[in-house]
Amino acid sequence: MASSSRRSLQAVTARVLAHADALRRIVIVAGVLGIGTLLVFTLRSFWHELRYDDIVAAMEATPGVRIAFAVLATAVSFAALVGYDASALRYVGARVPPRTIAKTAFVAYALSNTIGLGVFTGGAVRMRLYGAAGVEPAAVSRAIVFNALVFGLGACAVGGAGLWWDAAALAPLLPLPAWGVAACGASAMGAVLGVLALCHVRTRIGRLRLPSPRLAWTQLALSVLDITAAAAVLWLLLPEGAVGFATFLGFYAAAVVIGVISHVPGGLGVFEAVMLVALGSSVPAGELAGALVLYRLVYYVLPLVIALGVLIAHETGQLATPARRFLSGLAPRVLAAATLVAAVMLLVSGATPATGRALHALQVLPLPLVEAAHFLSSIIGVLLLFVARALLRRLDAAWWAAVVLVALALLFALPKGLALTEAVVLSALLLALLASRRSFKRRASLLAVPFTGGWLLAMAVICVVVTGLLFFAYRDVAYGQQLWWQFAVSGEAPRSLRAMVAVAVVALVLALRQLVRPGMPAPPLPDAAQLAQAQAILRTQSQADAGLVLTGDKHLLFSEAGDAFLMYGRQGRSWIALFDPVGPRESWPELVWLFLEHARDAGARGCFYQVGQDALPLYLDAGLRLFKLGEYASVPLKGFSLQGKRRGNLRTAVNRAEREGLTFAIIDAVDVPAALPALRAVSDAWLGEHRAAEKRFSIGAFDPAYIARNPVAVVRDGERIIAFASLLVAGDPATGEAEAEASIDLMRHLPDAQPGTMDFLFARLLQYLSDAGYVQFGLGMAPLSGMAAHALAPNWHRMGRLLFARGEHFYNFRGLRAFKDKFDPQWNARYLATPGGVAPLLVLADAAALIAGGYRGVLSK
Repeated sequence: MASSSRRSLQAVTARVLAHADALRRIVIVAGVLGIGTLLVFTLRSFWHELRYDDIVAAMEATPGVRIAFAVLATAVSFAALVGYDASALRYVGARVPPRTIAKTAFVAYALSNTIGLGVFTGGAVRMRLYGAAGVEPAAVSRAIVFNALVFGLGACAVGGAGLWWDAAALAPLLPLPAWGVAACGASAMGAVLGVLALCHVRTRIGRLRLPSPRLAWTQLALSVLDITAAAAVLWLLLPEGAVGFATFLGFYAAAVVIGVISHVPGGLGVFEAVMLVALGSSVPAGELAGALVLYRLVYYVLPLVIALGVLIAHETGQLATPARRFLSGLAPRVLAAATLVAAVMLLVSGATPATGRALHALQVLPLPLVEAAHFLSSIIGVLLLFVARALLRRLDAAWWAAVVLVALALLFALPKGLALTEAVVLSALLLALLASRRSFKRRASLLAVPFTGGWLLAMAVICVVVTGLLFFAYRDVAYGQQLWWQFAVSGEAPRSLRAMVAVAVVALVLALRQLVRPGMPAPPLPDAAQLAQAQAILRTQSQADAGLVLTGDKHLLFSEAGDAFLMYGRQGRSWIALFDPVGPRESWPELVWLFLEHARDAGARGCFYQVGQDALPLYLDAGLRLFKLGEYASVPLKGFSLQGKRRGNLRTAVNRAEREGLTFAIIDAVDVPAALPALRAVSDAWLGEHRAAEKRFSIGAFDPAYIARNPVAVVRDGERIIAFASLLVAGDPATGEAEAEASIDLMRHLPDAQPGTMDFLFARLLQYLSDAGYVQFGLGMAPLSGMAAHALAPNWHRMGRLLFARGEHFYNFRGLRAFKDKFDPQWNARYLATPGGVAPLLVLADAAALIAGGYRGVLSK
């Protein structure tokens, strides 16, 4: 029955999530293709109007005072974004210090605005930092969703106001009459006001809890302020008087929303295309393109540089404040994002010509130095694309490579074309790398770093776009074979062509090496010496469930010091670690990264099954996603007794059992071998009654050598054993070296055992452990228990709640929770940490196969 329930649950969950994920992907792909096709056809006329020299001239002609005002508007926008997070946290009922909110929100938006890739997203940053501040992951997720919804309302309000205010000016650019444009704007504003009015009269819509009126108005005001200030950044960089701000504001809001819908990182290209289409008739194409480039530098790159400055300030500080510890943990992510930006900047610089003033100044430098600086800077750019990925993994070699490459790029910045802005960015990155040295302690070969297909595709897209930029910048240059060997200070086109060929060759070699990299051989199962080492570690810590390592069916990975270990199973392409690492907490990050490194080197997906909520930042730092599996029941044993109203049912079960002659006893590990025949008889009868086979991995099996390693609790009817529960123990109550903890493993009884026998066993067992000095007893996990009930909860939680409430046919979810509630336990969440995409479904299927002994076991009893 248990096997059938697990199989049914896995099948239902997999089908529903697979359909939902497939539909989401289809919608996203269709939207991206539709937007891309529309923009390509629309931009064809603008392509012939754009000239690289016009763009550069427009940027150089922008007054410094307007750039200064644009920087000020950027500060206002980011202040509003910080207010977003503060209001969203109030909405979910989380209390976080204002300084932590300010730093977290700023760094998160600086990263997500600039990069947008999954490993750098602001959501992951918030999970890491707000989680470290004590906010539950589910609450952080709700806050993120709340921010997204309110941003949509703000964009609707601002865009609607822009359409309504200047309908006559916008009508010629839209397939609508002026009154139609005004009506659309009024409808958008009316919808926003309707939502606000609803917050005044109702607190809920179904299961969706509406914000208070004050909070709703505050969040909307912040959203409007953010979008208006961000729009002002670009508007201030346009030629003065080119377009009215109200008219511009409506198109800006529409461009931002389309950029978000496109799922392109930062909306890069999509946003610019929409603005060219919208304002092309009002602003010359070259001047508009120049303003867009400056806008990216001011609103996107500048905050990232400031985020690096914040990181440097905290890394070099003297006080170990919580904020410093949070940002130190975020250092690899920030530095990887900044390194990726620096790489793109070097590639773009290598593909575009230097300014006239720079070429004049370069006349005094030796030509070989100019040629070498330009050529090598481009190669450094493509190398940094790959080093950025390794920085995410905190590799010591990646840090050294980044420091050396950035220092060389900084050295070449001036002789290759007086790239002062480039030099400033590289200097900030180099200082941040030097200040964050202690965050990169993992020793591993840089050449062994694996790359996902998505990352390689992103690198290929960057190289293709930069190559396209080269041909755009030099499209007026007559191409000829003599270009390749022309060497002159003014020979910008030949220099860029040679650099791009080198970039393409280096990128191809690195990508091919990743594709043909040999896999690692399968690791062996632990021998007797390794099991003994693991058992010795168990005595020094308090994680009793980790006693499952003694089954010998899981692979072991020990820390470099040998004081901690991690156990895992292999099924298909999944390497599944069971529980958190075991041992001192300071050894956990090393083991997490080492395990993921070994899994990826073997071409497998590394994940963690049933991890606790206290260690979630470790898995978020590793780029994994979290899925709640259920809640784990732990009974505090200090002062445990059967007295009180809540324990009335247990007292009744104990009294009834003792009146009927049942007795409780603990068989110590040294005496278990003599009792094995009787225990085997009970186990076989139980398996036969339930028509079940032995399970593995996260559950113990009746293996004599394994059972004899720990004590066993038994219930006797006279001299006959009728029920038993094998125990897992950790720590030592006698020495007090670590808090002693116990948990249940196998739990079996004869078919003719009296009702209430197991209640009697557990009640007496808890009393015994309390008297023996144990501090906690683990009752195991209640699957799908405690899923978030909020209307904004993720689909995973919604499906979990549905199965928990309606899934009695598949598994006794509520009954198991009710049984464990008898003992008044503390409930703590347990999670699956896994890569994103379809990986969670595959991991759950592979975990079921590991537990059942193979896929055949999943499909049978």
